[in-house]
Amino acid sequence: MTHFIILPGSGGSGPTHWQSRWEDTDPAMRRFRPSSWDLPDFTDWLAALEAAVIEAPEPPVLVAHSLSCLLVAHWQKISQRPVRAAMLVAVPDPMAAVFPVYGMAFARIPQDRLRFTSLVVASTDDPYGSCDYAEARAARWGSGIAVIGSAGHINAQSGMGDWPQGRALLDGLVAEAA
Repeated sequence: MTHFIILPGSGGSGPTHWQSRWEDTDPAMRRFRPSSWDLPDFTDWLAALEAAVIEAPEPPVLVAHSLSCLLVAHWQKISQRPVRAAMLVAVPDPMAAVFPVYGMAFARIPQDRLRFTSLVVASTDDPYGSCDYAEARAARWGSGIAVIGSAGHINAQSGMGDWPQGRALLDGLVAEAA
């Protein structure tokens, strides 16, 4: 069985967010547990991701949203723990006017290729990161790119519901990383 680590962005992806809905319906999905969702501490989030990967019974697939996409890029540079793949949804641009000040510790994004198979998923109207930014980030990271059209920040406010299209993208990523 494939194991997944759910990595919400700041705020922690509430109950109507697609990440929470996936986690509620799939016992193979576990959420990483930093100390604070609302005031992300870079060092704490790195440690929480490391702990979640250590606890996984096999190399997991990371399912990151927003700020956690940047976390994954940083973590994979400092950890040697194996992961199978990463789905990076709504990668935020630290230069965007709406990027939160508390996220600036995450902003010096590694430019190198990620060390595992990855897919960046982007929306054409995400206020936190343009589609051009997501495509450039995917190219730098050696990630695939899926542009899903107009979906805002691909969160609960976007009305994604269970987001079956996203689940299909995740299934394709898992198959590619096999």
